[in-house]
Amino acid sequence: MSELMSSIDQRTQLVGENRLELLMFKLGTRHIFALNVFKVREVITVPKMNQMIGSHYHLKGVTNYRGKSIPVIDLRSAIHITSGEENYQPENVIITEYNRSVQGFLIGKVMNIVNTSWSDIQPPPSTAGKNNYLTAITQVEIDTKNELVEIIDVEKVLAEIVEYDTTISEEVLDKEVAEHLKGKKVLIVDDSSTARWQIRETLSQLGIELIEQQDGLKALNLLRSWADEGKKVTDEILMMFTDAEMPEMDGYRLTAEVRQDPRMSDLFIALNTSLSGSFNEAMVEKVGCNRFISKFQPDLLVDVVQQRMREVLEV
Repeated sequence: MSELMSSIDQRTQLVGENRLELLMFKLGTRHIFALNVFKVREVITVPKMNQMIGSHYHLKGVTNYRGKSIPVIDLRSAIHITSGEENYQPENVIITEYNRSVQGFLIGKVMNIVNTSWSDIQPPPSTAGKNNYLTAITQVEIDTKNELVEIIDVEKVLAEIVEYDTTISEEVLDKEVAEHLKGKKVLIVDDSSTARWQIRETLSQLGIELIEQQDGLKALNLLRSWADEGKKVTDEILMMFTDAEMPEMDGYRLTAEVRQDPRMSDLFIALNTSLSGSFNEAMVEKVGCNRFISKFQPDLLVDVVQQRMREVLEV
């Protein structure tokens, strides 16, 4: 337990610095790809795998990882890379934890880990189109040259393999409170279009109107613009859902900035992230979020907005 807390303490120190670490790797092309280290459990050489008849064509097989069977996904195939090295063979598997599940991704050569700032992470250019598999891009110095690094939208990859159900359970829905939610506005902040779609599909069933922003800085600027106009932020929106990892400014820093501004410090904020575990619970407490939800759980999304609505009605 002491080792776990030490790890948590080390990572929570990054909150005020708006920083992250990226694991960089190749997929048999000249491109450099990356994942946030926070979501990576470890990197292993390609293990023995058992194929599953009738499984998704991006699923390479199932392997035993620390006593549990986990799926291994061909990441090159999943993001539709069709060109590059003719004799490409995957060399490694990145073991990750997303949305409360563990999975492996087949990759090529592992490069290294870089420590960088979220302010240096940018959204993909609009010319990349809506069907790209990136959440962000950045520039990293490699061998004295600045190289473009593409950060993969793993949530989109998984959503195309595992179907997510946005149905709300009857036992969760408080019909009396839900009546008051119709027409209320909620701000959702997430760099993944898939994640925003999941929240939108869930909360729109309650008649809630969604305002969407793709990164923490844009969301903070929107909130500040309302305050600068003399508007009360909590009159404009019922609450805010924010992801943890985003270009420009992460969700932890966004929350800290909101809490430090007396004009909006009482905004109800829920951290909705594919990261999970004790680390996030510590982060939530440190930066001052009201709730923490691991993606994707529609019933919990509804539970949170109903909780907030009850608080408003009780005032």
